[in-house]
Amino acid sequence: MLYHAEKLAIQAGLLNIEDDYAQLDSPAFRAFFSQYSIAVGSTGNLGLSIGIMSAKLGFDVTVHMSADARQWKKDKLRAHNVTVIEYAEDYGVAVEEGRKSVENNPHCFFIDDENSQTLFLGYSVAGQRLKQQLDEKNIVVDQNHPLFVYLPCGVGGGPGGVAFGLKMAFGDHVHCIFAEPTHSPCMLLGVATGLHDEISVQALGIDNITAADGLAVGRASGFVGRAMQRLLDGFYTLSDETMYRLLGMLNDTEQLKLEPSALAGMLGPILTNQYQYYATLHQFSQQQLAQANHIVWGTGGGMVPEEEMDKYLAQASVFNTKG
Repeated sequence: MLYHAEKLAIQAGLLNIEDDYAQLDSPAFRAFFSQYSIAVGSTGNLGLSIGIMSAKLGFDVTVHMSADARQWKKDKLRAHNVTVIEYAEDYGVAVEEGRKSVENNPHCFFIDDENSQTLFLGYSVAGQRLKQQLDEKNIVVDQNHPLFVYLPCGVGGGPGGVAFGLKMAFGDHVHCIFAEPTHSPCMLLGVATGLHDEISVQALGIDNITAADGLAVGRASGFVGRAMQRLLDGFYTLSDETMYRLLGMLNDTEQLKLEPSALAGMLGPILTNQYQYYATLHQFSQQQLAQANHIVWGTGGGMVPEEEMDKYLAQASVFNTKG
């Protein structure tokens, strides 16, 4: 969205790359951007961020949201004067309808999480930012100190871009693993079969219904799958119950509140240490594993309303109490 705003402003002669970009958030620029529209298809957090930021800059914004999207996210978007169109079907339908909606409107830009190279590269900036943060903390990443990163995966744009950026920053010393709900393992399925976006989880009788709304995607991005399949160490899946259990445990031990989908990566460090097959496959020594660092990519939770978080925690308590 910011790339598109920059492009429009430069083409109109209102901005050049040496200017202070803070002026984009001004009445004059909001008046300019109000001539244009932004559309995006989403199950949750991408639509939330694009919708709020676009509306803040003055764009007329429409977010096409699937059946899996949380009601509080729709309410928050509408509170920011964003148009939300709801679908009874899943993410794939919301995205396709979003694309169709802009076909005959040259002033409307569709932000495509499945196929956008610009968005993919935007996500990849996280690699250099993480490298700087680790350098500041004197955390070494090299052959003897490998870095493992566990990324929740929906359609694949976000985790794919981040993983690409991490590979550019750390090379073979970083090991990226995607985590998906057991009911929505679209990227695992696409890469494992080699069919990518030509197969959906529904084709195997998997319902694509999960509490992890941001990961409720039945068909992966073919662009991301083909680009990243040789750069990833692997995939794993976990149940909604496990995500809720981890959500409660994280709150109890660290007082950190995340939404269910953000907990998908939390199981990763346990799995990489439990399964000797993984260590053998990648020829890790016990010393390397002992000196490794593990990062769980927590993808959301800071904007969750208190009453909604209380519901998450109550569900977590039910699962954790039963043992």
